[in-house]
Amino acid sequence: MDLLRLFYKEKDLVVSPTRYPKPISQAAENITIITAKNIEDMNAHTVAEILNRVSGILISSNQDFGAISLFHIQGSGSRHVLVMLDGVPWNYLNGGSAETNSIPVGIIERIEIIKGPALSAWSSSLGGVINIITKSAGKSEKPDGSISASYGKSDSLDYRVQVASKAGSVGYYLFAGYQKSDGLRDSRNFDNTSLYSKFKIPFSKSVNIGITMGCSAPQIELGDFPSVDITQTGDTRTFFGTASLDALLNKDLSLNFSVYNFKQKSVITNNSLGLGSTGFAGELFLNTSFIEETTGGSGKLVWIHGIHTAVLGVDFSRGKLDQTITAGSYLQSLPPPYNEPPTTKTHPDINKWAIFVNDTIAIDRWTITSGIRYDHNDITSSFVSPSVGVTYKLGKDSILKASVARGFTIPPLSWTSGGALYLDPNPSLDPEEVWSYQAGAETGAINYLWLKAAVFHHELKNALTLAYGEPPANDIYINEGKVRRNGIEIEAATVAIYNVSMSAGFVYIDINPTNERGLGCNYACDIGIRYDDKKSFMVELFGNYMWLDLDESSMAEYDDFIWDFNLNKRIRSKEKTATELFLTAHNIFNKSRYTYGDSKNPGTWIEAGIRFNF
Repeated sequence: MDLLRLFYKEKDLVVSPTRYPKPISQAAENITIITAKNIEDMNAHTVAEILNRVSGILISSNQDFGAISLFHIQGSGSRHVLVMLDGVPWNYLNGGSAETNSIPVGIIERIEIIKGPALSAWSSSLGGVINIITKSAGKSEKPDGSISASYGKSDSLDYRVQVASKAGSVGYYLFAGYQKSDGLRDSRNFDNTSLYSKFKIPFSKSVNIGITMGCSAPQIELGDFPSVDITQTGDTRTFFGTASLDALLNKDLSLNFSVYNFKQKSVITNNSLGLGSTGFAGELFLNTSFIEETTGGSGKLVWIHGIHTAVLGVDFSRGKLDQTITAGSYLQSLPPPYNEPPTTKTHPDINKWAIFVNDTIAIDRWTITSGIRYDHNDITSSFVSPSVGVTYKLGKDSILKASVARGFTIPPLSWTSGGALYLDPNPSLDPEEVWSYQAGAETGAINYLWLKAAVFHHELKNALTLAYGEPPANDIYINEGKVRRNGIEIEAATVAIYNVSMSAGFVYIDINPTNERGLGCNYACDIGIRYDDKKSFMVELFGNYMWLDLDESSMAEYDDFIWDFNLNKRIRSKEKTATELFLTAHNIFNKSRYTYGDSKNPGTWIEAGIRFNF
């Protein structure tokens, strides 16, 4: 029984490893793919909810509706993980991490996750890459799409409408969404409106032009933090646009060129709770505003001939950050050196360019992919990232794979040029560097069972560490020491028997030395049970557990499984239309999981909704 092909069909393609589609069986990297169908079945509202089900990704979040979330892949820092959407880097310039609650999940066709460095194809991503690929423009003049609405505890709602079609020769995809919640716990309100559009314009038989535009406006009450005597709110605005050209030059050679503009504005306001350490209740303590704009693009030339698929590409970008720090009266009144001026403004920027090349060689059962990338920026200079990966088919049921890669992550602009409250910029920072070694196997040789296992070793040097300043209130980041991250991932899934299937995953990560919060080792496991008749009814129970070994100062609690329950029922179906009801019960056993005592997760909450597909 060719079980492996039930999970990864030979025709399934993956884009992220080399920036050009190739069969997933030829990818040496540790990759997980999540489809639009997976997202719909779990009734996810944010990218963080989706990624919470992926082995090897640990998420720092209070799990409220629309909550801010940080992603860690195989023990990496959140700034080490590159998030891409439509070819646009989503990471903040100021802090390096990516916040994805501004990305509407309804527009996602698939997410490809590379666990570990992918630097011969991508820039500044020593932890991994989360590549979000959006839905395609319509191919028929007859519209298809969906309308959905859900409602749950604390007036938590999610409305979406999307349609894809053609107007003459021009294909288009349009999306509008609105999310709102009064906060599942501690009045952590959330409100967001999202719009997205995509157009495909045929210029000739061999040339297509693509245009995308999107915007969103998340507003969030982050909650009260009694341990530091503040209450915090966040206000974000994002806008992006892309234009691309795809041309088939001849049967062996194709060209792609794209440009983008991405703007983010993030304002974090900290007011005093009035507990005695930050001023009077309701008084401004600190306001930080980051206005970022990045303009960039990329070009790719792809040559396919015989056993070779070669990619030659360039990337370029210019990023600008306008950073404003406004101190309240309490901070202004402190004695030196702790007193702050009323307003501090900085305007750092960064220019980057890179050239990369890779070649995938497929010979019988072997696939060898080698690549190299040269990156240059005007802050930390240049970096060379080579990689090589090998896959070997042990037959139709099993694949072995191994890879070696060198990678880096550049320091955030606030750490090199902008500064922050009591943080001085350090323009002499170097990139963090990593050598990564991974090996793994996938097999369906055991009847009715698919297994995947991977081991990894990441050797990081020039690790960024916070050095406390002399005099006080002049802290600074420095490059200091080495960090080793070793671990193992195991995943398993069964074929459906009488419409019932099961899945499980386990990851163990050892970090040496421990980081600032005491994190030295962590592990997580997932368990899923699913009934799906493939016609009109699906029910699923999914549990997730993680152990982070944080020190006591975090006031964390996470020693429990969190179980979610999903149910989808199709109540009406015709040839071209279908109506579904869905219900999700979150944290059904009311367990605790939080990494910071002032920001606890919600208890049990239930939502239900309806979806009309046409």
